[in-house]
Amino acid sequence: MGNGMRALKIATIVMGVLILLGTAVMIAAIIKRGGMTSSPVASSLAPSGALPGSLSGPPGNPFTTLLDEPPGTTILGITQVRDWLAVTVRGGGPDRVVLIDPVSGAVTGRVALAR
Repeated sequence: MGNGMRALKIATIVMGVLILLGTAVMIAAIIKRGGMTSSPVASSLAPSGALPGSLSGPPGNPFTTLLDEPPGTTILGITQVRDWLAVTVRGGGPDRVVLIDPVSGAVTGRVALAR
């Protein structure tokens, strides 16, 4: 019975150390990934005006765009699609995607998602 308890104590300590190591590795991975991601929205409003990928705005001159959407419309998300920012909106009619040119800030098109 003494050897069984000793083995159980050793196994418990080893598993505790493995849990702590796994947690540390997971936290390090989250921190590493969080530091490397960038949001197209945040980048488009940055003072440099540069966007990740092939998009770039005028240096030192971020754009401001007013979406002419009906009252009650909400923005669900903003994503970079090729040379545009795709703004997904809901409310005030069918769900839709509004395409914006990040260089000029002009609305270049709309795509309806539902009727």
